[in-house]
Amino acid sequence: MTRLRSALFVAWGVLTVTPWGLTAVLLSPFLSATRLYWFCIAWVRLLFWGARVFCGVTHRFTGAEHLPVGKREAVILLAKHQSALETLALCALMPHPLAFVFKRELLYIPFFGWALGRLDMVHIDRKKRNEAFNKVAEQGRRLAAQGTWVIMFPEGTRIPRGQVGDYKTGGTRLAIATGVSVVPVACATARVMPPRRLLLHPGVYEISVGRPISPEGHSADTLLAEVKTWIESEMRRIDPEAYVATAAPAPQAGHPA
Repeated sequence: MTRLRSALFVAWGVLTVTPWGLTAVLLSPFLSATRLYWFCIAWVRLLFWGARVFCGVTHRFTGAEHLPVGKREAVILLAKHQSALETLALCALMPHPLAFVFKRELLYIPFFGWALGRLDMVHIDRKKRNEAFNKVAEQGRRLAAQGTWVIMFPEGTRIPRGQVGDYKTGGTRLAIATGVSVVPVACATARVMPPRRLLLHPGVYEISVGRPISPEGHSADTLLAEVKTWIESEMRRIDPEAYVATAAPAPQAGHPA
């Protein structure tokens, strides 16, 4: 039954993204970046309506009070990465436009990638690490100046439920370069969607937002250690059954993105 319900959800996504993505591409010359963003987010929310109806998937969102309320106050969101679900859920839940730092291969996905390419985000070639970070830093300063929230996944790839990935310093280096605070985000989405699989299991996933952390007085490594400690501790709170056999990790210095 899970496979059938997931197949219906995937079909729903394909049927809706095709006209929505094409319309976004056609409208992009005529809409501001902000209006185009919210037009695309309307599709994301429609997609999650399908997740609830077809698959019985709902969410719990906590810590929203820690997010900035000003339209011009920028932050860098550093989020746990477990599945494709949180990349879309964060867009649907956040009250402010987000700019993802993502691999450029996503631009080649028909309709979805075409629309993504029209949004004001940062796509990088992950094979060219030094060049990639220079681009992130340059675009990050511009986005911070206009009040856009940049979002990055410090583990770099999707991590199985109950495990800890190798946290990298790309996001905290950007915070220090721009002077913008980081906001840690714990995402327990693998409770309903395993990494790299298009299966949705009925249930409730939780996303929790932490307090902003100023880069002042930090190195990239010490800032990352604080982010990692909060995220992994919060993951054990919001998804305790995934960590029954594991102890909380000690803070570690990260590696360059």
